[in-house]
Amino acid sequence: MSRVGKNPIKIPQGVTVQREGTVVRVNGPRGSLSREIPPEIDVQLDGGSLMVLRRDESRRSRAMHGLMRALVGNMVTGVSEGFRKVLEIHGIGYRADASGNILTLTLGYSHPVQYELPEGVTAKVEKQTVIGLEGIDRELLGETAAKIRALRPVEPYKGKGIRYANETVRRKAGKAGAKK
Repeated sequence: MSRVGKNPIKIPQGVTVQREGTVVRVNGPRGSLSREIPPEIDVQLDGGSLMVLRRDESRRSRAMHGLMRALVGNMVTGVSEGFRKVLEIHGIGYRADASGNILTLTLGYSHPVQYELPEGVTAKVEKQTVIGLEGIDRELLGETAAKIRALRPVEPYKGKGIRYANETVRRKAGKAGAKK
């Protein structure tokens, strides 16, 4: 049995879970999310908790069991608490500005980069070098953060670029003659 899949999902106050055929819908104070469940997996609602069970012991159902439990658990957490990712910008003259759903980044290119945030993700810029992304869909939030980071990945020599707040960058030594 899957270690992740066998754990029940606790449903907090104000969150409702509905199952309509193969679709699971989760509504909460921050919004609503839905996901299609594969036919090998069954979702059962027991009062204040949700159980994700597999219908048989096939290879695919064992593979999908823990995954679907984690995805449905992230949906419940997202609509109740939400998710947050923090990006930091390092480099002289590098900065960010958010207006509406457009994130304007000055990253050392000849022009500022305009990045349009997808529906469901909001950005707040603190001190022009810290970008806080928030949303209820963890998958979409992580993908958005990765795309923003890819606009100027951290280079290992000076450490300039966009990085996650908890990311450590392995620095490389420059040329031996440059130190003199």
